[in-house]
Amino acid sequence: MLEGKAVMVETDILQTMQQKALDLTSKVLDLFDVTEATEIGRFIKKEFDRTYGPGWQCIVGADFGSFVTHCHGCFIYFCVGNLAVLMFRGAAGPEAEAKQPCAAALEAIQAGSSYSLHHFVL
Repeated sequence: MLEGKAVMVETDILQTMQQKALDLTSKVLDLFDVTEATEIGRFIKKEFDRTYGPGWQCIVGADFGSFVTHCHGCFIYFCVGNLAVLMFRGAAGPEAEAKQPCAAALEAIQAGSSYSLHHFVL
């Protein structure tokens, strides 16, 4: 396991989903070396697909760039040490997003939840 703080860079998912992502990252770092970014990403993606429905994408590494379109309420980007984790559920564009928002966004609206950014200890 990689000990240290996870630094949340950007997110719009529910607090419970944020914690799930951090917990999964902690768990997978017990199973794989930090150099096995593809395996780490595969593990986290499959668990999010299983828990929150299919369509999640997960990018893991120490050096990458990205520009993605995602469903509202379905984006998280955080770092643990020098390892960055980007997860999102894709959207075809603003029109598709408006028609089918992420289930997490709907839950937040119904529950009156707010999104927040936090630092977590793994």
